[in-house]
Amino acid sequence: MRSLCIVVALSALFCTAEAGETPRPNILFLLADDMRFDAMSCAGNPVIQTPKIDSLASRGVMFKNHFVTTSICCVSRASIFSGQYARRHGIEDFHTDFTPAALAQTYPMLLRAAGYRVGFIGKFGVGDKLPAKEFDYWKGFPGQGRFFEKNDPDHLTKKMGDQALEFLKGCDGTKPFCLAISFKAPHAQDGAEREFPPDARDAKLYADAEVAVPKTADEAFFLRLPEFVQKSEGHRRWTRRFATPDMFQATTRDYFRLVTGIDREVGRILTALDEMKVADNTVVVFTSDNGFFFGERGMADKWLMYEESIRVPLIIYDPRQPAARRAQKSDAMTLNIDLAPTLLDIAGLPAPQAMQGRSVLPLVRGETPAPAWRTEFFYEHHTEPKIIPRSEGVRNERYSYIRWMDADPVIEELYDIQADALEERNLIAAPEQKAALDALRARWAVLSKELK
Repeated sequence: MRSLCIVVALSALFCTAEAGETPRPNILFLLADDMRFDAMSCAGNPVIQTPKIDSLASRGVMFKNHFVTTSICCVSRASIFSGQYARRHGIEDFHTDFTPAALAQTYPMLLRAAGYRVGFIGKFGVGDKLPAKEFDYWKGFPGQGRFFEKNDPDHLTKKMGDQALEFLKGCDGTKPFCLAISFKAPHAQDGAEREFPPDARDAKLYADAEVAVPKTADEAFFLRLPEFVQKSEGHRRWTRRFATPDMFQATTRDYFRLVTGIDREVGRILTALDEMKVADNTVVVFTSDNGFFFGERGMADKWLMYEESIRVPLIIYDPRQPAARRAQKSDAMTLNIDLAPTLLDIAGLPAPQAMQGRSVLPLVRGETPAPAWRTEFFYEHHTEPKIIPRSEGVRNERYSYIRWMDADPVIEELYDIQADALEERNLIAAPEQKAALDALRARWAVLSKELK
């Protein structure tokens, strides 16, 4: 009798639609890897084709100022799961795992505890011990993964789309679901002969396109960097990806092809949601773990506190919102630490007090958040200091303030983003900026302590 009562209670909780109530929404969380903010046609890119991602933006809200608080996969992913800055979650390398207690307070575990069917596909990115048994459906992999396995023509991105469809087929409607798909693309296959190998279906895509070289991908900007930055891993990778015009075109075209491969799988998944008749109650979130340099300042990859590295896409499509909230663009400053509170809020769950981000759902709904939304954030990068210079800083709505932590004395940079979007002019010695510089130094000192 007790078992029967439990079944009846669960049915009442998860199948409320029959009683005239709206069931709890499903969640589809799509995470690209190393995808910069402008690598979508809906963001103004004149070359790349991303029609399915564009369709999400046309039906939802695109956040134009979404940033990561640390631009490297292991740390950023830990921040996405936990809603915390690196200095609080403490994961600053590729081998540190969440403690059991910390894992229990991540968004997927909290959703599962609240009755969601939770699946994970792709690059987990945090630590060495994969929490496969903690998920209802697990197709995660350690490390970076490979786009192609030996004697297997199927591209990894396509396989992940297949796994997503498999997960959806396993949803029987008795529970809401949260599926997180963590693509490897468009991250490089580091060290491979072709570091950004696309799906064979996309091999000729963009072949005739001429990708514009960024203005700051010039030796003059490279020479302005501190010497230890010039000698860092970012420039070493530049030498094998962007050092010549032909290399630049080959790399960017392949990068775009990988993004279009993601777009294809997004389309397949959205079609499946329609066919299952659950699309109208499935919130879709699309973002990336960090940005990527296309040779700006003689750099490749990410890590450094420049816009190309720290600014990433964020699109949220909530089909429950009225038509007036379609195709909206938000200038609000949102962060990767906001994703966990947002996903919990979608499910109607409160964020744990230890989470430092905020739900962006009020912004999706067009509301005025209370308290007022942030106008600044703290940046930190301490991973792999032997090859990546450590940096911290503060980014607000006007300025970007950078501190290179390993220099003695500390080397600083200051950019007026409103007047100088490409960060071409370092204002650190400009007398007219002294008041702004002093204020940013003070905010750095406060935030570096407060955020632990």
